[in-house]
Amino acid sequence: MDVKIEPSWKEILKDQFAKPYFEQVVALLKMEKAAGKTIYPPGNLIFNAFEKTPFDQLKVVLLGQDPYHGPGQAHGLCFSVPEGINPPPSLINIFKEIQSDIGIGMSAKSGNLSHWAEQGVLLLNSALTVRANEPLSHSKIGWAEFTDAVIKRVSDLKSGVVFLLWGKFAQEKQVLIDETKHHLLKAAHPSPFSADKGFFGCKHFSRTNEFLLQEGKEVIDWKL
Repeated sequence: MDVKIEPSWKEILKDQFAKPYFEQVVALLKMEKAAGKTIYPPGNLIFNAFEKTPFDQLKVVLLGQDPYHGPGQAHGLCFSVPEGINPPPSLINIFKEIQSDIGIGMSAKSGNLSHWAEQGVLLLNSALTVRANEPLSHSKIGWAEFTDAVIKRVSDLKSGVVFLLWGKFAQEKQVLIDETKHHLLKAAHPSPFSADKGFFGCKHFSRTNEFLLQEGKEVIDWKL
């Protein structure tokens, strides 16, 4: 199957594209589109996280669950929205923690995290698509098998990667990661329902950069 994905990832994940579950994902997406369903993000942005963060440049993995399901919000990077779209509540809370942690004032106008992705932060949702206005509608169609394989490959083939696991769902992926050679940072989810239960004050942005310095890697400039 000729999947249009950044070349380094295409090589690392080529066995996944040949598996029946992946073919079923593609078939289901085609079927839903043919039936007139609106799917986010647009087809050319489904693999945007991989496009923006080639495998050899990857230093940090931030795990999300599901793309945004409102018009114009999802563009293939977890927690991120394109320019011109107001940052959703979870992202506003992420910005508050950055300001509290490292003193960077974040503009409430832009929620586009491409700048992070281009520095080596893989902004990976567990499901890469969603039906419009139906959260988690594609969470059980096979994407999790694919993105679990991504996490496992990163764990197996790289060292010194910082994994940011926010909330119970992301923390369930801990079993895929070799903790003897990577750094794991866990906190509550930044959603308004849970941010005050351990996300605020987690200092994950400064701690990520401390780990990267320990590994002799360039730190992330979190300013957008």
